[in-house]
Order: sequence, then structure tokens, then C-alpha cells
Amino acid sequence: MHAIDLTDPGPGEPHPDRAADDLYERLESDVRSYCRSFPTSFTTARGARLTATDGTSYLDFLAGAGALNYGHNHPRVKQAVLEHIAGDGLVQGLDLHTSAKAAFLSALERVVLAPRGLPHKVQFTGPTGTDAVEAAFKLARLATGRSGVVAFSGGYHGHSLGALAATANRQHRAAAGVALDRVTFVPYACGPAAAFDGLAYLEAALGDTHSGIDLPAAVIVEAVQAEGGVWVAPPQWLQRLRALCDHHGIVLIVDEIQTGCGRTGPFFAFERAGIVPDVVTVSKSISGFGLPMSLVLLRPELDVWQPGDHCGTFRGHQLAFVAGAAALEVFADDRLEEVTAANADHLAARLTGEVAAFDRRIAVRGVGMLWGVDLSALDPSGSLTRRVGAIAFDEGVIVERVGRNDTVVKLLPPLVIGRDDLDAGIDVLVTAVGKAMADAGIVPLA
Repeated sequence: MHAIDLTDPGPGEPHPDRAADDLYERLESDVRSYCRSFPTSFTTARGARLTATDGTSYLDFLAGAGALNYGHNHPRVKQAVLEHIAGDGLVQGLDLHTSAKAAFLSALERVVLAPRGLPHKVQFTGPTGTDAVEAAFKLARLATGRSGVVAFSGGYHGHSLGALAATANRQHRAAAGVALDRVTFVPYACGPAAAFDGLAYLEAALGDTHSGIDLPAAVIVEAVQAEGGVWVAPPQWLQRLRALCDHHGIVLIVDEIQTGCGRTGPFFAFERAGIVPDVVTVSKSISGFGLPMSLVLLRPELDVWQPGDHCGTFRGHQLAFVAGAAALEVFADDRLEEVTAANADHLAARLTGEVAAFDRRIAVRGVGMLWGVDLSALDPSGSLTRRVGAIAFDEGVIVERVGRNDTVVKLLPPLVIGRDDLDAGIDVLVTAVGKAMADAGIVPLA
């Protein structure tokens, strides 16, 4: 087996990155995306920093699209994984009973479920968030005998066909190649369509036997839309939605795949509204280490599954159980909810005082350690945000673009990031926004 040597080349030798680039171009599908925005090869990572093969250090404000809330290689989580492997602990377990699964369930109950009064049972689905959404839809349909789902404009729930049907992005939907049906979309609480009261429309339609809209099995919602452009639903809106679902016997599914595990401050984003969902989908940072894992939390009365009704080979990833249990202890012991609240205040103050200060058309919004800098009013095409992202990357900070036409710069620093690194990343973003505006010839409006 021949490996590509990524060490520094000798005199006159081709740079190893170019050999690797050729390998990717020849063998990897064109579907790859993040590597196009961040064109380098990474080799090591720790905390909030990634190191490239050429030794360049990058601040990671993408954090695995929310899968690395505890940073890269958190020492306490890593040690738990290493000890499990060194002791020949089970790695693949399907849905067998194992000591690793029991430890994870115990930690989840103690740290998350019991303190919040959540009576939910836990279903381990396939390894990705989209599979958790698929399971949630199937469960709601089985429990209610209905088939429809209500979703919201700007929503993002995954790329498998059922989850994709509830994802609003036209580009993502177009890749399905088949009709995506059984989902009704209504405007979200905030965002470009918020001038129309989606919940008022939904209530009127469901109460009208001649509206043409059948009672759905479920409503799926994000308490904070991340991919949709970082839109934070008001607590009162979520409370109205909970009441609407209760009135019509609809299963309320809250998608916490990106916003859960402390990303918005509390462990779940829906906690701000004081509601209890019927079903919660969880993935990304639930393993605490970037390992594949997803689960569905469901009210006990909804557990109408028969054995094997929804399964997957990798629903029993033992290393994810081990890492996830350790990460939950870190969340509790290191009081990450309080740390996140303090960092969020600091982040909000700097973004508002320094980035939004460039131009009154720049909108800054977010909660916890999930923030967006909306440049759509300056350039609705998305070219300005692309330039901001490119400048930031050149200066050693990785940020993502989201929202309509990717006009929002999204910030997802690890929850454990130090204040110095957080400030260093914001410094680069401030510079990048100012330079991108100047390059584009945009005259600021005070």
C-alpha cells in the first residue's frame, strides 16, 4: 500500500499537497464542498485550532458544522476513548446491550433528561442527523395514522429523501431527482417571509375542513434556524406552535441537531421557550468527539415501534457512546452553559460594536455561540460573503456562509474556546468585512 507523504519535500521535489490535490481530483466525487471553500490539507487539531500540513494554524469557527462543540480532541473525552480502545472495548455493537451504551444512557439521564423533567425515551438511529429525522417522521406517522408533515421556510433537516422533503433550500431539493411531497411549508417566525404570520395561516387552514390541507402527523421546527441564516424564533412563537400542535393532536418535532448540546447556551435551544417537544432529534455534538451518532428522544406514549421497525448497522457506535458520556460530564463539570452565556455576551458586543458599525445595513443576530453576520442588504448575490470568507481563511480563520444565496457569515466557535482565541477570530472577521466592502466599492451608510 502506497501512502502520500505529507512531510515537507526535499529540494526539487513536488510539494506533497499538489500530489494529494491530484489524488482528490482523480478519485473523489465532485459532490465535495467544504474543501473548495478551505483549500488546504489539514493534519492535526486541538481545541479551537486546526493545523495544516504546511504548519499553518487556523482558528476553527466552523467546528465541524456544529459537531465539535467541545473542540478538537478534548483531552478528557480523548482519554476516555483511548482507554476504551486500549482495553479492547467493544467498537461495533449493533443494538446489543453494552457497558458503553449503559454508561452513555446513565449520563444522558443524569445530565440532560432528569434536570429538565424530560420523560423521553431514547432511540439510537443511524449515524447521521438526517436518519434521526427520518425516524422521527416514521414514528409520527405510525403513532397518528396520518402522513403529512408541516415544515418552515428556511428550514434545514438533512439530505435523505424524507428529511430533504422538509428542507426548504431549492438547490438541495433539486438534487433529489424525484418529487418531494407530503410536506407543507409555512413561513418561519422570522426571516424574509416573516411579514406573513405562518402560524395564523396554519391554524386557520387546520381549522377549516375545506382548506385543502389535511391534519398532519407532525410539525418539524428548529428553535434557531442555523443553515437558514441564523434566525432565532421568539419564545412566544414557539409556545404558540406547541399549543397549536396540542389542539390538533399533532406530534411536535424539534430539530436540535445543530443547536443542541449547549450550542445556544442551554443544552437544548427549545428550553428558552419553556416548551417540551414530543420528539427531539439530536446528532452532531452528542458524541462529543466528532464521531458519528444520532438519536431520537420521544415521549413514552409515542414509542409504538415494533422491534426492527427502524434500524441501521451503525446505530451502536461504542466509541461514540464512550465519548458522548465523557462529553456530557464535561458539559456539567465545566459549567459550559454559564461559560457560553458569558462568551455570547462578549461575542454579541464585539460583533454589534465593530462589525455592524461598518454599515447600518449589516445585521448581526444570534444566541449562545451561534451567530450570523447578515450582508444581504449590501449584496444579495452572496459574492460579498464569499469574499469575506476567503479573506478570513487567508488570515487563518474558518467561517461558513449560510442563508439565502449564502449571504450570512455564520460563526460556530467551539464552546470551550478561550477568550484570546475568540477575540483573535473576531479581529480577523472585522478586518475581513471591512476589506471586502472596500474591495467591492461599497460606500458605508452610517
